[in-house]
Amino acid sequence: MAEPFFINDLVQHIVSGNLRIPSFQRGFIWDADRVAHLMDSIYKGYPFGSLLFWRTKTALQTERQLGPFELPENDPDFPIDYILDGQQRATSIFGVFQNQLTASDDQDESWTKIYFDLSAAKDAQDSQFYFLPDDEVDADRHFPLSILLDPPKYRQFLKTMDDSIADQIDELYRRFTTARIPVQTFSTDDRAAVAIVFERINRLGVELDTLQLLSAWSWSDDFDLLEQFNDLSAELGPYGFGDVGEDTDLLLKCCAAIISGDAGPKTIINLSGADVRTRFKEVRTGILGAIDFLRTHLKAYSTRVLPMPNVIVPLSVFFATDKDQNTHPDSDQQKTIINWIWRTFFTRRYSKRLEQLNTDIVEMQKLKDGQAHQLGDFTCSIKPSFFTETAFNVGSTNTKTHILMLASATPLDFLSAGEIALGTVLRDCNRKEFHHVYPRALLESQSMNPKLTNCLVNFCILPRASNNKISAKPPSEYRKLMPEDDATVAGIMSQALCPSDLFDDDFQRFFDTRLDLLVGHAKSLMGIDA
Repeated sequence: MAEPFFINDLVQHIVSGNLRIPSFQRGFIWDADRVAHLMDSIYKGYPFGSLLFWRTKTALQTERQLGPFELPENDPDFPIDYILDGQQRATSIFGVFQNQLTASDDQDESWTKIYFDLSAAKDAQDSQFYFLPDDEVDADRHFPLSILLDPPKYRQFLKTMDDSIADQIDELYRRFTTARIPVQTFSTDDRAAVAIVFERINRLGVELDTLQLLSAWSWSDDFDLLEQFNDLSAELGPYGFGDVGEDTDLLLKCCAAIISGDAGPKTIINLSGADVRTRFKEVRTGILGAIDFLRTHLKAYSTRVLPMPNVIVPLSVFFATDKDQNTHPDSDQQKTIINWIWRTFFTRRYSKRLEQLNTDIVEMQKLKDGQAHQLGDFTCSIKPSFFTETAFNVGSTNTKTHILMLASATPLDFLSAGEIALGTVLRDCNRKEFHHVYPRALLESQSMNPKLTNCLVNFCILPRASNNKISAKPPSEYRKLMPEDDATVAGIMSQALCPSDLFDDDFQRFFDTRLDLLVGHAKSLMGIDA
């Protein structure tokens, strides 16, 4: 633990240019009320957190300004302290008390106008500090903190004060000038070590953005990785995968997997800038190819319906190429990849261990190179409980897997027998596009167990308009709204993975029969013998 800072020490450290903000930090986001609350905590001696500095001899090529303040150049003969944790607090303290830097013209600094209410009752909980616009300031009541560490202005203000509040102002001055800010300093020029520190801070609730961290080292003046990923995000947006372009963790895993055959954090942080620049075309084509494969062969028309987005990482390895011609799997490779994806979804393979992702990256490369491989050769099974014990929730992994499985059977509209426009339904993945085969209101009236009513077994894909027409009708009633031809209805039921004798209103028989159909279809998708 380094020596604590007095407030004036912090202000001078920033003004000297030796305390700076790395570009991988978020910008200043606190509002004036939070700044005032911090001032109250300092005044009352409450703990308000420590600052964590990263000390290095090598300046970053890209930095942020401190809130609205453009930082002066640092002395190259002195090391630089970058704020790793506590930027919001440091900026707030500096902004309120400093009097040497001018805010940028396009930046709001109004939040720095924090006042001490001289007439406020002393209370352990309620704050005595407020943000006030100029037209609400009462000079006899509100003391501006901005002059507290500005001797000329402070002395001038004292001359105008009534003696009755002199002691109160003296105590205010004493508390802020003696307040000590806990500081920890972490010294290294090893960027991998910095990344590890950030990762550990992240586990305590501070957002980590490794992409911005890597960009901060500015791999090349003519190559901006953040800009490349933003462009990729814009390209993927119209296809329903804009979220992938915004998922920096996923994109960096794809980079590391394609370039180094490993998607671990240490590999990501140690990526060679030259390799990223020269092989980014491979990364881009790999990601685009992976998403095209998921859309074409699994009908995954958006990330909203993709159970485990990390499948994109090994899949991007297969499609990565620097050639003008895209990579295309042959029939055996295609079957292997599809089986592997379904096995990964049904077993939730990537929910716990990174090692399994890295194993699949290695095996995917072997498949691509025509070598002996074990892609998908892991223990997998499908139990009835997958469908009976999972409540339908479009945000859950199991439900998304169920939805994609239903989509794989090319479902038809119950009423028109027309093919459902899955691109529209699965793009938004709206709850209203999915329907209880046996309506919930019907089963509630029969006092059916809600767990059975709302589990995956009782759900199918059905457009909103038809859903509304069926409403709470029992199957025997909504059968009258369907095509008259029994063969057509049997086809509708088959492609909905439902039994053809659905319409006798026997829920338990429907439940048991459909459960067998779902389990059988899941095994088929995974390439498991029934």
